[in-house]
Amino acid sequence: MTEPQGYLGLGSNVGDRWTNLEAAVRALPAYGVTVLASSSVYETEPVGLVPDQRDFYNACVRIETGLEPEGLLDACKRTETELGREPGGVRHGPRPIDIDVLLLGDRRYRSERLVLPHPEVESRRFVLEPLLELDPGLALPDGDALRDALAALPPGQDVRLAGPPLL
Repeated sequence: MTEPQGYLGLGSNVGDRWTNLEAAVRALPAYGVTVLASSSVYETEPVGLVPDQRDFYNACVRIETGLEPEGLLDACKRTETELGREPGGVRHGPRPIDIDVLLLGDRRYRSERLVLPHPEVESRRFVLEPLLELDPGLALPDGDALRDALAALPPGQDVRLAGPPLL
């Protein structure tokens, strides 16, 4: 039986952004997360509560894991800590690494710590462009095509190709 596939969003805007993304891809397997594929890396303007900060490098990865949603979130948080991210901190603020659980198969899940699909997956160009590079036909569990969400976004959220896939 194959394990469920999912997608993680990676971001970094502190230190060597590229190296931080690569380090996350290398670290995740130690926590039960197999990285199957990576999108290209994109440079993106900050979105959220702290607009005055360095641009991010972002990528999405397709993963396979036997972990349940909370276990997958724990694996992501442990990887962030291992790579120098301090717990807490300003929401949407500068960080060496950010790993978001975007989708896990066709699972819908909600807890105090995690919502699947990620509640902002349809509104963030820096997530949609790399996700659709990995899988142009990707849809949410309800069948909504992510390409339609990307097409519906208003102008803004500049996303520029920065380099090749991490794998």
